[in-house]
Amino acid sequence: MQQPPVIKDDPMYRLIREGKIKEFNSLKADGQTCDLREADFRGVSLCGIDAEGLDLTNCYFRMSNLRGIDLRNAKLDGASIHGAQISGVRFPDELDPDEIKLSLEHGTRLRYR
Repeated sequence: MQQPPVIKDDPMYRLIREGKIKEFNSLKADGQTCDLREADFRGVSLCGIDAEGLDLTNCYFRMSNLRGIDLRNAKLDGASIHGAQISGVRFPDELDPDEIKLSLEHGTRLRYR
């Protein structure tokens, strides 16, 4: 059974939720890590985030702003993007466009081929 999305206490997660993407990217570039799996990003703007290598498994992005993010090397298995703004997003090649559309329109969880 799928766990509900979680609002985490992780300081780097908090930076994202507070819109401090530059600070997050800087800490990430300095080698800091965080656990974002199953995180709740409802209504959060992630524009400009460095998503390279992030594990976003089972994350919830309902009504989030993901515009322009390169997610090709992020793990999105089980994530939901229902109602999110996805213009210009680069999704992993392993995600079928129909899978993305179903998640965007109906909130289904993303599944890799």
